[in-house]
Parts: sequence; C-alpha cells; structure tokens
Amino acid sequence: MWAVLSAPGRRHGGWDAAEFFASGARHVAALMKTAEELGLPARREAALDFGCGVGRLTRPLAEYFDSCIGLDISESMIAQARAWHRDCPGCRFEVNTSGNLLAFTDASFDLVYSRYVLQHLPSADHLRSYVREFLRVLRPQGLAAFQIPRRIPLAHRIQPGRRVYRLLRSLGLSERLLLERLELNPMRMGFLAEGEVTRIVAEAGCRVIKVDGKSDLETTYYTARS
Repeated sequence: MWAVLSAPGRRHGGWDAAEFFASGARHVAALMKTAEELGLPARREAALDFGCGVGRLTRPLAEYFDSCIGLDISESMIAQARAWHRDCPGCRFEVNTSGNLLAFTDASFDLVYSRYVLQHLPSADHLRSYVREFLRVLRPQGLAAFQIPRRIPLAHRIQPGRRVYRLLRSLGLSERLLLERLELNPMRMGFLAEGEVTRIVAEAGCRVIKVDGKSDLETTYYTARS
C-alpha cells in the first residue's frame, strides 16, 4: 500500500486497509465532482484506471461506470487487487507490461485516469507515448485525466537514494534490506513541461480543458476529444 500511496509514517505496513481504500473513494468522489463541472464524460460505460496498484481507485470508479479496468505492470499488485475486490463485478484487473495500450481498440473508454504513475515511468519518451495512448483509446465526448509533474527541483532530479539503491543491489544486497532497513527505493521521478503536454494533446486531435496545478508535482491535466 505504501508503494501505491507513499504517505509519511505509512511505510512498513503502516496503512490500515479500510483507511487506505477510503482515501481512494474520497479521491474518486472529488474527481467525479470535477468531471460533472466539466460536463464530461458524456457516457459512463467504461473507465480505465492506469497504474491501478491494488485497486484503490478502481473500485470506487466502478461505482460511477458500468465497468472499470485496472491495469498495472506488477503481477503481485494485480493478484492482490483481484483478491481484495473479487466481490466487485464491475472491476477487472489485468497485468500490462507491453509499454502501450494496444490491447484496446481506439475509442474504448469514456474515462481514462492515472495518478502517481506516469512520473515513475523509465523515461520522458515513455510519458509521451502513454499520453498519446490515453488519447487514442478515449471516446469522443470522453475525459482523460492524468497527473504528470511539470517541473522537478534539481535536488530531486539527482535522486541520490535511487542511485544508492541501484548500486547496493548490484553489489548483491537484498531488496528487503534496502527497502525496509535502509529505507531506500528505486522509484524514478520524471516530468514533462506543461507546454509539451499541451502540444502532445493537440497533436492527438484533443484539447486540454483544465489544468489543476496545486503544485508542480501535483499537476493534473483534464483533456477531451471533441
């Protein structure tokens, strides 16, 4: 759970499951309030939760849509999601390691959502590619909302903890020791400037209709296909 929502004091099993999933329900309620203000999506048939982890957002999204698919690169996360949400018929969880969304045809989803995911992809090219994929699978009158940092301070770009983690792993130290005892982790932080995101969206024949910029790290783009 901490890998999904890295809140202070929640490391090493510090999350209570009920509290963790309740935070997801509150977040989706706020998302859908914004969606209603924007008047999108026009339909509520299918939603995609990209980088779903253990389904913190997938399950509450399924309360607003006929079905919601959660995708994640981690087999263990998907296994946990399936176990926790087996009683939710509107949820489906799939492992996606392809680097794209070609398993889905164009215009498959009314809502595409991603939060705290794109920033951890291996490179800026991966970020650009997935933004294009989100818009490809978005239906007309649909809504794609995704969070990407628009700037990262230089001190955070260096990411010394990640570099030390990789070095010590290469020397044979155990993953558990590094994660739990030394509290290092390999997560990368990437970003795209706001102007570049706007350009990619326009090139895909879509438009940015709202930018929620609480901070450079918390920037969320709400985009639509006319």
